Amino acid sequence: MGQATDHARLIRARTVAALILCKQRVKQQLSTNNFNRRIMSDKKQQTLDFRNALGSFATGITVITALGKDGQKVGMTANSFNSVSLDPALVLWSVARDANCFDDFIGAESFAIHVLAADQEAMSNRFAKSGADKFADLECTEGLAGVPILPHYSACFECQIENQYEGGDHIILVGRVIEFRDNGLEPLIFNRGQYATLA
Repeated sequence: MGQATDHARLIRARTVAALILCKQRVKQQLSTNNFNRRIMSDKKQQTLDFRNALGSFATGITVITALGKDGQKVGMTANSFNSVSLDPALVLWSVARDANCFDDFIGAESFAIHVLAADQEAMSNRFAKSGADKFADLECTEGLAGVPILPHYSACFECQIENQYEGGDHIILVGRVIEFRDNGLEPLIFNRGQYATLA
């Protein structure tokens, strides 16, 4: 009888110990999950804060056009345009890896950069969208290597691809300017997620 009682006590002790260990593991797992969620949340917030901080730097707005892999017209809005060199004449812009026309621009040998004028907010929005025919009803002309040239802009730079560089979640495209036109119009400005002018 005493041995049976001792055996039962041993079983209960082992059961209690197993339950305690199980609870500890569950608690540890929950703590780890919460920690991971906090890290992910903090990273997203940090990315958002970084993006907002970058938005404090006012830029112009451009529309980049080219011919795609199948010879179709492609275009997108970008504010990553910048000058690189005067001699030779080099400029750059960057395209996001998740852009719908990423492969088309990466494979293009020529492209045109249109600096939008202050009255072209609608044009900026048109080329910022995906899916629709961005060139519908636009009377474009053909530029270098058949690249479509918009009918209205402040300045336009027709380029041949010079180099491409890795840039995190973007690819940086450096173009050699073959031709350019400057209409001397006030530019469209982008600052902290909103359009602005030089008024």
